[in-house]
Amino acid sequence: MLVDEPLTTDSRQVYSVSRLNREVRTLLEGSFPLIWLEGEISNLARPASGHLYFSLKDAQAQVRCAMFRNRNLLLRFRPENGAKVLVRARVSLYPARGEFQLSIEHMEPAGAGALRQAFEALKAKLDREGLFATEHKRPLPSLPQKLGVITSPSGAAIHDVLTVLRRRFPATEVLIYPVPVQGEGAAEEIAATIRLASEQATVDALLLTRGGGSLEDLWSFNEEVVARAIFDCEIPLVSAVGHEVDVTIADFVADRRAPTPSAAAELLTPDAQSWLATLAQQEQRLLALTRQRLERLHERSYWLQQRLMQQHPHRRLQDRSQRLDELEQRLLNVTRNRIQTAQTRYNHALSRLRQTTPVERFRTAERQCADLQHRLGTAIEHIVSQQQRQLEGLARALDAVSPLATLGRGYAIVRRPDDQTVLRNAAEATPGDRIVAKLGHGQLHCLVESIAKEEN
Repeated sequence: MLVDEPLTTDSRQVYSVSRLNREVRTLLEGSFPLIWLEGEISNLARPASGHLYFSLKDAQAQVRCAMFRNRNLLLRFRPENGAKVLVRARVSLYPARGEFQLSIEHMEPAGAGALRQAFEALKAKLDREGLFATEHKRPLPSLPQKLGVITSPSGAAIHDVLTVLRRRFPATEVLIYPVPVQGEGAAEEIAATIRLASEQATVDALLLTRGGGSLEDLWSFNEEVVARAIFDCEIPLVSAVGHEVDVTIADFVADRRAPTPSAAAELLTPDAQSWLATLAQQEQRLLALTRQRLERLHERSYWLQQRLMQQHPHRRLQDRSQRLDELEQRLLNVTRNRIQTAQTRYNHALSRLRQTTPVERFRTAERQCADLQHRLGTAIEHIVSQQQRQLEGLARALDAVSPLATLGRGYAIVRRPDDQTVLRNAAEATPGDRIVAKLGHGQLHCLVESIAKEEN
């Protein structure tokens, strides 16, 4: 017997502890969705495995929590005892000890909880309205002559962008739209600048960017007014807000998202060295093709000059005129022959059509139909007569073996009235029994008075 199989004692089912814990764990994990929970960290443990084990508590209660290493790698801060955090967790149970616990999927400082909820709510709203749909994304220009950058002129992002542009493609002209990237009123100014750039249409592409920061620092790029300005913008726009792990609403609405400002600059411009190498190759190919073309034209010119010297143009015109007359005569002969052939085929087809007129075919089909109808009626009468003779023969055979015929000759069938048992021997009845005798017509209800044994 396996350890996890329930024991059966009389009518009772006995669970093993391990099976009970596993089934309770499955029940918990299937009954609760991912939940958001806010509390204070206590009893924090960091074993060598890289997992985190701690308790999350408030003033009245606490719950054990486990955050495994693959989730810890995504943390953007270092959890400590006493820190208030907001977690997204899965309700579970640790089967080995039977302890109720939470499996943490995500953790952030508690101060960012309200912003995170607002972020998720706005994201869901705009997604339902189709602002993130792929069909609204515009392709980026392969070689923008003028690039607009919407950012703070004093931030590190513009320095990184200009450095990459100078290295990759210095010929690209840059127009900077200075805006505040955080603080009160920043979102409205960013949205107004995007609309202004779209109306002016003086650049081939726009880059909306800033350096990294906390969720509060990046919040201007999570405002609805900025998202709708990006969606309405007629110029392809790339969003590069924060570091690679930072995600904003602007990233979802933009035509493309870049993980960093430097990556956005590389995305928007080609590599100058690669372009120069390609242009050099194209130049060499163009020169080679030009030389080949000139050589062929020179050869053809020399050939035409030699032909012109061999035959005067006036003589060639006479020869061409005579050739034209010959071709004209051949064309007339061919046309006349084709008309005669077509006339012959037409007459032949008309003769065949008259011979195979639909009226004659209809009359032949009508006669065939009448003949088939007569043959069908004869066959049906023959089959019915044959089946009737067979039926009469079977009826006579059935009447010969029928018990009713036997009864008609004066015999009777004797049965008990209660169970319809047929009596074949007088010894099967006793005086006083009631019996039923079926005759050829009707039946008799009789009372046995005496029984006479059969004498040989």
